Amino acid sequence: MKTKPIKVGLMGCGHVANYGHLPAILACNDLELYAVFDPSPEALARAKESFGVPHVYTDTAEFFASGIEAVTIASPAPFHRQNVLDAAEHRLPVLCEKPLAMNAEESSEMIAAMKTAGVSLYTGFCYRFSPVALKIRDLVREKAIGDVRSLRLIYIWGVHGKYEIDQNGNRVIQKRREGRMLEGGPMIDCGTHQIDLAKFWLDSDVVSFMGRGAWVEEYDAPDHVWLHMDHANGAHTCVEISYSYHHTTKNRNAEFIYELIGTEGVIRYKTGDQLFHMETADGGIDFEYAEEKNFTGMYTEWANALRTGSSDLLTTAEDGMEVVRLASSATEMSMQHRAALCTPA
Repeated sequence: MKTKPIKVGLMGCGHVANYGHLPAILACNDLELYAVFDPSPEALARAKESFGVPHVYTDTAEFFASGIEAVTIASPAPFHRQNVLDAAEHRLPVLCEKPLAMNAEESSEMIAAMKTAGVSLYTGFCYRFSPVALKIRDLVREKAIGDVRSLRLIYIWGVHGKYEIDQNGNRVIQKRREGRMLEGGPMIDCGTHQIDLAKFWLDSDVVSFMGRGAWVEEYDAPDHVWLHMDHANGAHTCVEISYSYHHTTKNRNAEFIYELIGTEGVIRYKTGDQLFHMETADGGIDFEYAEEKNFTGMYTEWANALRTGSSDLLTTAEDGMEVVRLASSATEMSMQHRAALCTPA
Protein backbone atom coordinates (compact mmCIF):
# COMPACT_ATOMS: atom_id res chain seq x y z
CA MET A 1 0.00 0.00 0.00
CA LYS A 2 1.45 3.35 -1.05
CA THR A 3 1.99 5.77 1.83
CA LYS A 4 0.99 9.40 1.66
CA PRO A 5 3.71 11.96 0.92
CA ILE A 6 5.15 13.79 3.91
CA LYS A 7 3.93 17.39 4.12
CA VAL A 8 7.02 19.63 4.02
CA GLY A 9 7.21 23.28 4.99
CA LEU A 10 10.10 25.37 3.70
CA MET A 11 11.49 28.44 5.47
CA GLY A 12 13.26 31.03 3.29
CA CYS A 13 12.42 31.66 -0.38
CA GLY A 14 15.72 33.12 -1.54
CA HIS A 15 17.98 32.22 -4.43
CA VAL A 16 19.08 28.78 -3.20
CA ALA A 17 15.50 27.75 -2.40
CA ASN A 18 14.30 28.71 -5.87
CA TYR A 19 17.00 26.94 -7.89
CA GLY A 20 17.63 24.02 -5.54
CA HIS A 21 15.30 23.19 -2.67
CA LEU A 22 11.85 23.90 -4.08
CA PRO A 23 12.31 22.04 -7.41
CA ALA A 24 13.88 19.09 -5.55
CA ILE A 25 10.99 18.74 -3.11
CA LEU A 26 8.55 18.76 -6.03
CA ALA A 27 10.62 16.08 -7.77
CA CYS A 28 10.47 13.74 -4.75
CA ASN A 29 7.38 11.55 -4.80
CA ASP A 30 7.54 10.87 -1.07
CA LEU A 31 7.40 14.58 -0.18
CA GLU A 32 4.66 17.16 -0.65
CA LEU A 33 5.56 20.85 -0.89
CA TYR A 34 2.79 21.99 1.44
CA ALA A 35 3.74 25.39 2.88
CA VAL A 36 6.37 28.11 2.63
CA PHE A 37 7.41 30.85 5.04
CA ASP A 38 9.25 34.05 4.20
CA PRO A 39 9.02 37.56 5.70
CA SER A 40 8.84 38.98 2.16
CA PRO A 41 5.38 38.91 0.49
CA GLU A 42 7.10 39.36 -2.88
CA ALA A 43 9.25 36.27 -2.34
CA LEU A 44 6.20 34.27 -1.34
CA ALA A 45 4.30 35.42 -4.42
CA ARG A 46 7.14 34.25 -6.66
CA ALA A 47 7.26 30.86 -4.93
CA LYS A 48 3.51 30.42 -5.22
CA GLU A 49 3.51 31.33 -8.91
CA SER A 50 6.62 29.34 -9.88
CA PHE A 51 6.09 26.20 -7.80
CA GLY A 52 2.38 26.14 -7.01
CA VAL A 53 2.85 26.18 -3.24
CA PRO A 54 -0.66 25.90 -1.75
CA HIS A 55 0.05 27.69 1.54
CA VAL A 56 2.33 30.72 1.97
CA TYR A 57 2.96 32.64 5.19
CA THR A 58 4.77 35.70 6.48
CA ASP A 59 3.88 34.68 10.06
CA THR A 60 5.82 31.81 11.65
CA ALA A 61 2.99 30.80 13.99
CA GLU A 62 0.63 30.34 11.05
CA PHE A 63 3.30 28.45 9.14
CA PHE A 64 3.87 25.95 11.94
CA ALA A 65 0.11 25.54 12.48
CA SER A 66 -0.52 24.78 8.79
CA GLY A 67 -0.33 21.00 9.12
CA ILE A 68 3.25 20.47 7.99
CA GLU A 69 5.03 17.31 9.14
CA ALA A 70 8.66 18.28 8.50
CA VAL A 71 10.63 21.48 7.97
CA THR A 72 13.42 22.33 5.56
CA ILE A 73 15.35 25.53 6.22
CA ALA A 74 16.78 27.55 3.33
CA SER A 75 16.90 30.94 5.02
CA PRO A 76 20.16 32.96 5.34
CA ALA A 77 22.59 31.42 7.84
CA PRO A 78 22.06 34.00 10.63
CA PHE A 79 18.40 32.88 10.85
CA HIS A 80 19.05 29.13 11.10
CA ARG A 81 19.28 29.08 14.87
CA GLN A 82 15.85 30.62 15.46
CA ASN A 83 14.23 28.60 12.66
CA VAL A 84 15.47 25.34 14.17
CA LEU A 85 14.48 26.34 17.70
CA ASP A 86 10.96 27.13 16.44
CA ALA A 87 10.78 23.74 14.72
CA ALA A 88 11.93 22.05 17.94
CA GLU A 89 9.18 23.81 19.86
CA HIS A 90 6.66 22.27 17.45
CA ARG A 91 8.41 18.86 17.50
CA LEU A 92 9.05 18.80 13.77
CA PRO A 93 12.10 17.14 12.12
CA VAL A 94 14.43 19.46 10.19
CA LEU A 95 16.77 19.45 7.21
CA CYS A 96 18.79 22.66 7.54
CA GLU A 97 20.81 24.22 4.70
CA LYS A 98 24.52 24.57 5.36
CA PRO A 99 26.13 26.04 7.34
CA LEU A 100 24.10 24.64 10.21
CA ALA A 101 24.73 27.79 12.26
CA MET A 102 27.03 30.78 12.57
CA ASN A 103 29.23 29.10 15.19
CA ALA A 104 29.60 25.97 17.29
CA GLU A 105 27.74 27.51 20.24
CA GLU A 106 24.62 28.09 18.16
CA SER A 107 24.91 24.60 16.68
CA SER A 108 25.14 23.02 20.13
CA GLU A 109 22.02 24.88 21.29
CA MET A 110 20.08 23.78 18.21
CA ILE A 111 21.12 20.14 18.58
CA ALA A 112 20.13 20.10 22.26
CA ALA A 113 16.72 21.59 21.51
CA MET A 114 15.98 19.04 18.79
CA LYS A 115 17.11 16.15 21.00
CA THR A 116 14.85 17.38 23.79
CA ALA A 117 11.99 17.52 21.29
CA GLY A 118 12.77 13.97 20.17
CA VAL A 119 13.03 14.79 16.45
CA SER A 120 15.82 14.56 13.88
CA LEU A 121 18.08 17.35 12.66
CA TYR A 122 20.25 16.95 9.55
CA THR A 123 22.53 19.41 7.77
CA GLY A 124 21.78 19.85 4.07
CA PHE A 125 25.01 19.17 2.16
CA CYS A 126 23.78 18.51 -1.38
CA TYR A 127 27.29 17.89 -2.78
CA ARG A 128 27.35 14.52 -0.99
CA PHE A 129 24.59 13.29 -3.28
CA SER A 130 26.22 13.99 -6.62
CA PRO A 131 26.88 10.68 -8.42
CA VAL A 132 30.52 11.83 -8.51
CA ALA A 133 30.78 12.22 -4.73
CA LEU A 134 29.07 8.88 -4.12
CA LYS A 135 31.36 7.15 -6.64
CA ILE A 136 34.45 8.67 -4.99
CA ARG A 137 33.23 7.38 -1.64
CA ASP A 138 32.94 3.87 -3.11
CA LEU A 139 36.39 4.08 -4.73
CA VAL A 140 38.00 5.19 -1.46
CA ARG A 141 36.29 2.37 0.45
CA GLU A 142 37.42 -0.15 -2.18
CA LYS A 143 40.98 1.23 -1.96
CA ALA A 144 40.95 1.71 -5.74
CA ILE A 145 43.90 4.11 -5.37
CA GLY A 146 45.30 2.46 -2.27
CA ASP A 147 45.26 4.46 0.94
CA VAL A 148 44.29 8.09 0.37
CA ARG A 149 47.01 10.35 1.71
CA SER A 150 46.20 13.79 0.27
CA LEU A 151 43.06 15.65 -0.82
CA ARG A 152 43.05 18.93 -2.77
CA LEU A 153 39.56 20.45 -2.83
CA ILE A 154 39.49 23.72 -4.77
CA TYR A 155 36.56 26.07 -5.28
CA ILE A 156 37.63 29.51 -6.40
CA TRP A 157 35.20 31.92 -8.05
CA GLY A 158 33.64 35.36 -7.65
CA VAL A 159 30.09 34.55 -6.48
CA HIS A 160 28.65 35.90 -9.75
CA GLY A 161 30.71 39.08 -9.56
CA LYS A 162 31.13 42.09 -7.31
CA TYR A 163 28.71 44.27 -9.28
CA GLU A 164 25.32 44.03 -10.88
CA ILE A 165 23.21 46.43 -12.92
CA ASP A 166 20.14 47.79 -11.16
CA GLN A 167 16.77 48.60 -12.74
CA ASN A 168 18.00 52.09 -13.62
CA GLY A 169 21.03 50.78 -15.48
CA ASN A 170 23.50 51.74 -12.77
CA ARG A 171 26.34 49.50 -11.61
CA VAL A 172 25.82 48.65 -7.93
CA ILE A 173 27.25 46.22 -5.41
CA GLN A 174 25.79 42.76 -5.89
CA LYS A 175 23.91 42.02 -2.67
CA ARG A 176 24.21 38.25 -2.75
CA ARG A 177 27.99 38.25 -2.77
CA GLU A 178 28.17 41.10 -0.25
CA GLY A 179 25.81 39.25 2.09
CA ARG A 180 27.97 36.14 2.04
CA MET A 181 31.07 38.17 2.84
CA LEU A 182 29.32 39.92 5.73
CA GLU A 183 28.13 36.56 7.08
CA GLY A 184 31.70 35.26 7.39
CA GLY A 185 33.16 34.82 3.94
CA PRO A 186 33.75 31.89 1.60
CA MET A 187 35.00 29.23 4.01
CA ILE A 188 31.96 29.57 6.27
CA ASP A 189 29.66 29.60 3.24
CA CYS A 190 30.65 27.21 0.44
CA GLY A 191 33.90 25.98 1.97
CA THR A 192 31.78 23.91 4.34
CA HIS A 193 30.88 21.65 1.40
CA GLN A 194 34.53 20.72 0.88
CA ILE A 195 35.13 20.13 4.60
CA ASP A 196 32.08 17.88 4.71
CA LEU A 197 33.21 15.93 1.62
CA ALA A 198 36.65 15.29 3.11
CA LYS A 199 35.07 13.84 6.24
CA PHE A 200 32.50 11.92 4.17
CA TRP A 201 35.09 10.29 1.90
CA LEU A 202 37.80 9.60 4.46
CA ASP A 203 35.51 8.70 7.37
CA SER A 204 38.23 10.05 9.63
CA ASP A 205 38.15 12.81 12.24
CA VAL A 206 40.18 15.99 11.87
CA VAL A 207 42.82 16.03 14.61
CA SER A 208 44.55 19.32 13.78
CA PHE A 209 44.06 22.18 11.34
CA MET A 210 45.33 25.61 10.28
CA GLY A 211 43.64 28.42 8.38
CA ARG A 212 45.18 31.27 6.39
CA GLY A 213 43.53 33.95 4.30
CA ALA A 214 44.09 36.73 1.80
CA TRP A 215 42.17 39.97 1.33
CA VAL A 216 41.42 41.48 -2.06
CA GLU A 217 38.73 43.63 -0.44
CA GLU A 218 38.38 45.09 3.03
CA TYR A 219 35.72 42.96 4.61
CA ASP A 220 36.44 41.60 8.09
CA ALA A 221 36.63 38.05 6.73
CA PRO A 222 39.17 37.07 4.07
CA ASP A 223 37.77 36.59 0.57
CA HIS A 224 40.34 33.89 -0.27
CA VAL A 225 40.98 31.17 2.32
CA TRP A 226 43.09 28.03 2.73
CA LEU A 227 42.28 25.39 5.33
CA HIS A 228 44.77 22.56 6.02
CA MET A 229 43.38 19.58 7.93
CA ASP A 230 45.19 16.55 9.35
CA HIS A 231 43.01 13.46 9.76
CA ALA A 232 43.31 10.71 12.33
CA ASN A 233 44.07 8.15 9.60
CA GLY A 234 47.16 10.08 8.46
CA ALA A 235 45.57 11.78 5.45
CA HIS A 236 45.83 15.51 4.80
CA THR A 237 43.21 17.77 3.19
CA CYS A 238 43.77 21.22 1.71
CA VAL A 239 40.63 23.24 1.03
CA GLU A 240 41.09 26.39 -1.05
CA ILE A 241 38.12 28.68 -1.60
CA SER A 242 37.80 32.21 -2.96
CA TYR A 243 35.05 34.75 -3.52
CA SER A 244 37.38 37.22 -5.27
CA TYR A 245 38.58 35.17 -8.25
CA HIS A 246 37.56 37.08 -11.43
CA HIS A 247 34.94 38.91 -9.37
CA THR A 248 35.59 42.23 -11.16
CA THR A 249 36.67 41.03 -14.62
CA LYS A 250 34.60 41.23 -17.80
CA ASN A 251 35.27 37.59 -18.65
CA ARG A 252 34.84 35.44 -15.55
CA ASN A 253 36.38 32.12 -14.73
CA ALA A 254 36.09 29.64 -11.88
CA GLU A 255 37.98 26.54 -10.75
CA PHE A 256 36.18 23.62 -9.12
CA ILE A 257 38.46 20.61 -8.58
CA TYR A 258 38.67 17.43 -6.49
CA GLU A 259 41.99 15.59 -6.37
CA LEU A 260 42.56 12.54 -4.20
CA ILE A 261 46.14 11.24 -4.12
CA GLY A 262 46.63 7.71 -2.86
CA THR A 263 49.42 5.21 -2.44
CA GLU A 264 48.34 3.46 -5.67
CA GLY A 265 46.89 6.20 -7.85
CA VAL A 266 45.02 9.47 -8.26
CA ILE A 267 41.36 10.50 -8.72
CA ARG A 268 40.66 13.83 -10.46
CA TYR A 269 37.41 15.71 -11.00
CA LYS A 270 37.23 19.10 -12.72
CA THR A 271 33.96 20.76 -13.65
CA GLY A 272 35.28 23.11 -16.35
CA ASP A 273 36.65 20.18 -18.36
CA GLN A 274 33.81 17.82 -17.38
CA LEU A 275 36.53 15.46 -16.19
CA PHE A 276 36.12 12.54 -13.78
CA HIS A 277 39.14 10.28 -14.09
CA MET A 278 41.17 7.74 -12.12
CA GLU A 279 44.78 6.87 -12.93
CA THR A 280 46.54 3.80 -11.49
CA ALA A 281 49.37 1.45 -12.49
CA ASP A 282 46.84 -0.37 -14.69
CA GLY A 283 46.11 2.81 -16.66
CA GLY A 284 43.35 5.39 -16.74
CA ILE A 285 39.60 5.06 -16.31
CA ASP A 286 37.11 7.79 -17.24
CA PHE A 287 33.95 7.73 -15.14
CA GLU A 288 30.64 9.29 -16.10
CA TYR A 289 30.69 13.02 -15.40
CA ALA A 290 27.98 14.66 -13.29
CA GLU A 291 27.47 18.07 -11.71
CA GLU A 292 28.77 18.63 -8.19
CA LYS A 293 25.32 19.27 -6.65
CA ASN A 294 22.28 17.03 -6.31
CA PHE A 295 19.40 18.52 -4.35
CA THR A 296 16.93 15.88 -5.52
CA GLY A 297 19.15 13.07 -4.27
CA MET A 298 19.44 14.81 -0.91
CA TYR A 299 15.67 15.16 -0.55
CA THR A 300 15.07 11.58 -1.64
CA GLU A 301 17.39 10.43 1.13
CA TRP A 302 15.75 12.77 3.65
CA ALA A 303 12.33 11.32 2.80
CA ASN A 304 13.76 7.86 3.40
CA ALA A 305 15.26 9.01 6.73
CA LEU A 306 11.92 10.47 7.82
CA ARG A 307 10.24 7.12 7.07
CA THR A 308 12.89 4.84 8.58
CA GLY A 309 14.34 7.04 11.31
CA SER A 310 17.97 6.91 10.13
CA SER A 311 20.39 7.64 7.27
CA ASP A 312 24.04 6.80 6.61
CA LEU A 313 24.28 9.42 3.83
CA LEU A 314 22.85 12.61 5.29
CA THR A 315 25.17 14.80 7.37
CA THR A 316 24.24 14.55 11.04
CA ALA A 317 23.74 17.70 13.06
CA GLU A 318 26.82 16.80 15.10
CA ASP A 319 28.95 16.52 11.97
CA GLY A 320 27.40 19.76 10.71
CA MET A 321 28.47 21.42 13.96
CA GLU A 322 32.04 20.14 13.51
CA VAL A 323 32.11 21.52 9.97
CA VAL A 324 30.98 24.92 11.29
CA ARG A 325 33.70 24.79 13.96
CA LEU A 326 36.42 24.07 11.42
CA ALA A 327 35.22 26.68 8.92
CA SER A 328 34.72 29.45 11.47
CA SER A 329 38.01 28.63 13.24
CA ALA A 330 39.93 28.75 9.94
CA THR A 331 38.41 32.13 9.17
CA GLU A 332 39.17 33.43 12.67
CA MET A 333 42.75 32.12 12.47
CA SER A 334 43.20 34.01 9.21
CA MET A 335 41.93 37.23 10.75
CA GLN A 336 44.11 36.86 13.84
CA HIS A 337 47.18 36.12 11.71
CA ARG A 338 46.56 39.23 9.63
CA ALA A 339 46.08 41.36 12.73
CA ALA A 340 49.34 40.07 14.21
CA LEU A 341 51.23 40.87 10.99
CA CYS A 342 49.81 44.40 10.94
CA THR A 343 50.57 45.11 14.61
CA PRO A 344 53.78 47.12 15.11
CA ALA A 345 56.50 45.28 17.05
